[in-house]
Amino acid sequence: MVETVLFAMVTVFLGLRLYAVLGKRTGHEQSARKPAEEPAVTTAAGSTTDVRDNGPARVAGAAPFDQGAAVGVRAIAAADNSFNPAEFIEGAKSAYGMILEDFWKGDVDGLSPYVSASVRDSFADAVKARTEAGEVLDNRLVRIDRAAIASASLEGKVARISVRFDADIAAVTRDAEGNVLAGSMTDALETHDVWTFEREIRSSDPNWILVDTDEAD
Repeated sequence: MVETVLFAMVTVFLGLRLYAVLGKRTGHEQSARKPAEEPAVTTAAGSTTDVRDNGPARVAGAAPFDQGAAVGVRAIAAADNSFNPAEFIEGAKSAYGMILEDFWKGDVDGLSPYVSASVRDSFADAVKARTEAGEVLDNRLVRIDRAAIASASLEGKVARISVRFDADIAAVTRDAEGNVLAGSMTDALETHDVWTFEREIRSSDPNWILVDTDEAD
């Protein structure tokens, strides 16, 4: 059963990081473009194997984590026998798309199940600023080319995982009347983000918590 990844934030969000990453970037700042295609999501491939350190880490044959994250992934799996990195990545990809889409639509209420009050307020501020500027985002997640665990750690009872998303996004900025200000729905921009999630492994709540978003290096 694919691990549910519903997000709520419990740490203090530093400034308007979500606005800086998702609110200001409409997709027109990067030069690399690809023709837009129908939405598709990559999935983990290959057979399942065991990686053992202090306990089992269930990973796909095409491991969904970078080599530098292996020790952290194993530590989390050893402490939480329900953790499966491949299933975690599938849930993270679903959340990535849902959160982006709701933010682009300005649907702050739709974000509420996935974010804490502080993150919701940050999104609300970004949506308000966008509205006051008379701008509407007409963006679409075309495809997630790759999603992988970039780093992982276990500190006490808290598991922390950063996921790098390489995706193609078609982006258009319109004015309040629907006129195009920038962008094109026939081209897709390559985007690279790192989202960090946390979960208390002994908690009865299976949900992972979004604690940070940033642009990847």
